[in-house]
Amino acid sequence: MTIVEGWDSHAWMDGPWIHRAPRRPEVRPRLLAEATLLPWLAPQLPLPIPVPELTTDGVRHLLLPGEPFTDGSIETGRALGAFLKALHAVDSTEAVAYGALDAATATAEKTAFLGECRDQIVPLLPPEARTTAVELLDRVANVRTALVHCDFGPDHILMTDEQITGIIDWTDAVIGDPALDLCWPLNGAPAPVAAGLVEVYQPSPDQVERAHDWARLSPWYGAHRGLLLDVPDDVSDGLRDILQAL
Repeated sequence: MTIVEGWDSHAWMDGPWIHRAPRRPEVRPRLLAEATLLPWLAPQLPLPIPVPELTTDGVRHLLLPGEPFTDGSIETGRALGAFLKALHAVDSTEAVAYGALDAATATAEKTAFLGECRDQIVPLLPPEARTTAVELLDRVANVRTALVHCDFGPDHILMTDEQITGIIDWTDAVIGDPALDLCWPLNGAPAPVAAGLVEVYQPSPDQVERAHDWARLSPWYGAHRGLLLDVPDDVSDGLRDILQAL
């Protein structure tokens, strides 16, 4: 039974196990890397994460209990702050040795994406917004100092009875900007959650501003995907959201 149809992988249940297989060939190396990275990483973190093992077509791990985040308290934020503080403090060189995407490769991939945004999306924006848009693209992805989850949001935070029971979906783990993982907590989470995270993580003013930049960049992915897959509604919705975020 398929339980998730993600952009990167299929997932289905088999008894207590969740199996995941890549949807596209380019995803396979990143998915398989979880089987070495996450067992190394899990003991260093204060919240549960999957501990996958290899299968013939991908990876599998025991089901983590809980449902995706819908609401939380200041204690939730404190727990997330402690989690991200520990994650961003792990040895980045060791993380790469265990399977995290290295900074040079990640920078090359991000540079290609940002180049396509400049070439394909900026010309679709009103002339008066283009300078601000290009300035945003120039600012992001210039900092790569820590292991980051890279897709840290409510869908990947599991909770049961107001307690966090797991942080899932590590396919995009990379040496990158810690502010990327702060993007949703500081810009999309309920105010008590954001306050608790700030209390424990204590982000610098520069990290807070970069987290805002990552939030401003978020709708570019939808517009880019709409162009890639020829979905005009996604493009128009993305352009609208880009202008609002700028």
